[in-house]
Amino acid sequence: MLRPEQRTKLDDTNDLNFYDYPRFVTHVDDGFIDRLTNLYRERIQPNSRILDLMSSWVSHLPQDLEYAHVEGHGMNEEELAKNPQLDHYFVQNLNQQPKLPLPDADFDAVLITVSIQYLQYPEAILSEIYRVLKPEGIVIISFSNRMFYQKAIAAWRDGTDTDRVNLVQKYFKSVDGFSQPEVIVHQSALPALLQMMGVGGGDPFYALIALKSVLE
Repeated sequence: MLRPEQRTKLDDTNDLNFYDYPRFVTHVDDGFIDRLTNLYRERIQPNSRILDLMSSWVSHLPQDLEYAHVEGHGMNEEELAKNPQLDHYFVQNLNQQPKLPLPDADFDAVLITVSIQYLQYPEAILSEIYRVLKPEGIVIISFSNRMFYQKAIAAWRDGTDTDRVNLVQKYFKSVDGFSQPEVIVHQSALPALLQMMGVGGGDPFYALIALKSVLE
């Protein structure tokens, strides 16, 4: 699906080393976070079992809703330990070991928030997501235009925002059984040049949503 050179990173050292120290910051602005939390409220049922892949010290799930279980995954244990919405978590480098230590058909929802750009073998991860989802389970992949540039794969770094939306659609289509992804976009009305100069506008918001087929 991706050529070898498209999977490369400018910093090709072990990702665990890059995430060795915690970063207790948010990587997108409040507008993005509000949109994401509202999306979760609309699309994820209370009492669901949720897998928050590539998580950190915050999950952005609605604080006033209860979920049956929220399983977290990430690259820094200190960050995950600080996340009050996680019931359990594990640390794993998905670029070295894509197989998730989780049972089949166990989750109602799987989330990847502003992290999809770091996966070198996204088709393997989407296949694992499909495996651990219950039939009709939902996947929500959200991202903006921010990234750790040296750790994003070339296919992501070299593309426009539209290219990145198309890329994530391709990731979903690499696995038989996902529905046609729904695409949600919120962009600033300000010209890109003004945003680059720091004249407001807010982070662009992109989310792709797909369901696991009820037929196995």
